[in-house]
Amino acid sequence: MAFNAQVWGLLAFFVAAQAQSASSPEKLSTLQDQQQVAVTIYNENLALIKDQRRVTPAKGANRLAWRDVSARIMPETAFLRSLAGGEGIVLLEQNFDFDLLTPQKLLDKYVGQSVTVIRTNAATGVESSETATVLSTNGGVVLKFADRIETGLPGRLAFKTVPDNLRDRPTLVISFLAPSEGERPMELSYLTGGLSWRADYVAELSSADDRLDLSGWVTLTNVSGSSYPNAKLQLVAGDVNRVRRELDFVQEGRVMKAAPMAAPAMAEEGLFEYHLYSLERLTTIAEQQTKQVALLSASHVPVHKELQLLGRDYYYRSSYGDLGQKMKVGVFMEFENKGGGLGVPLPKGVIRVYKKDAAGKAQFVGEDRIDHTPRGEMVRLKLGEAFDVTADKKQTSFLKLSGSGRDSTVFESAYQIELKNAKDEAVIVNVIEPVPGDWEMLAESLPHRKPASNTAAWRMQVPARGKAILDYRVRVKL
Repeated sequence: MAFNAQVWGLLAFFVAAQAQSASSPEKLSTLQDQQQVAVTIYNENLALIKDQRRVTPAKGANRLAWRDVSARIMPETAFLRSLAGGEGIVLLEQNFDFDLLTPQKLLDKYVGQSVTVIRTNAATGVESSETATVLSTNGGVVLKFADRIETGLPGRLAFKTVPDNLRDRPTLVISFLAPSEGERPMELSYLTGGLSWRADYVAELSSADDRLDLSGWVTLTNVSGSSYPNAKLQLVAGDVNRVRRELDFVQEGRVMKAAPMAAPAMAEEGLFEYHLYSLERLTTIAEQQTKQVALLSASHVPVHKELQLLGRDYYYRSSYGDLGQKMKVGVFMEFENKGGGLGVPLPKGVIRVYKKDAAGKAQFVGEDRIDHTPRGEMVRLKLGEAFDVTADKKQTSFLKLSGSGRDSTVFESAYQIELKNAKDEAVIVNVIEPVPGDWEMLAESLPHRKPASNTAAWRMQVPARGKAILDYRVRVKL
């Protein structure tokens, strides 16, 4: 019985407190009260906002309208706390008012209520007014005057006031109890959509294709419905697990406004199983804006160019004959994430590669997407396909030696690959063949490597304006 009495007493206290809070005058907090804002942006359209402001609550119940929150706030994640020492505040209720003020929304809220219709005489310019009741706003306006009903807008409409739940900016209304009166610092933290970032990289190859200069940029996009002036910006790189929400607010459209800087300005540190990048100065993230911030800069990074002809495993299982004429040879670039300004974890993004022509003008030569890359790991890019290096491939023999039904089947097949080089200099092409099952190389014109259990690889040198031929025979057990 004592426990039940405690529970009912506590419940009665909160009911009374909420009733008192609901009747309390609303206090407005705007960006003018803001002392500091911190924005942490994750990869997948998610950000953590920490907004610190000076607030002057009354002792007891308060209703605080925290203006200029994100229009895509996740209200269930919002948390208000007092940063002052001593006894804290007691939260009672919070409401996110995202129904923003527009002429149509204001008119909709006045259905069943009276408005003043103001008309101007076109001949005399004299204004007259009369009262009407808004009957409907569906597909047009229906107004009831004292002696008639009219449709459409016969003049200007004047409204008595703006309804409480119709805001000019996204607003979070928080009801709470304060232990004392007086100004105190308070922080509202919440998760929001509408803020995202990605990494973009620009690389320039040397004339010999053996070194590159690399610049990394962070591209931020803000379509959250709010601005974050002089914010402390941090970015989290990594794949953070999230529970998908059943309802999300979608806001389209953005204004491109790039503001690249000359030098890298982000510090990196480990965070849980992710990496955190911090901008070492304050920056303003304006609403409907895309901006760029320098991430890293590296010079004279050793790079290796590779021409690769990649095969398929299907033609080791059956007879095919001709496998392709003038086949494309892929062009790859590879470098290690260390030294020369590198050696920091690289967030996933797109690397665009340029090279200067004979006139000294940088020309685009390809791009590829990289995943999150730890320090010391290799970065491998496919930039395109070679124009002057091609391949002809054919199956010269195919035999089924044994097997049927569920029994193991043994095939023996032979192949010829002819590489042609129209360049004025010799090239090296790596031929990669994925061979299925248990296999054995029976004969070959060049020795192969076995980089993996299902892969045979040959390194072939093709002379300038010449060709090179590879013949091999393999036995496969499936």
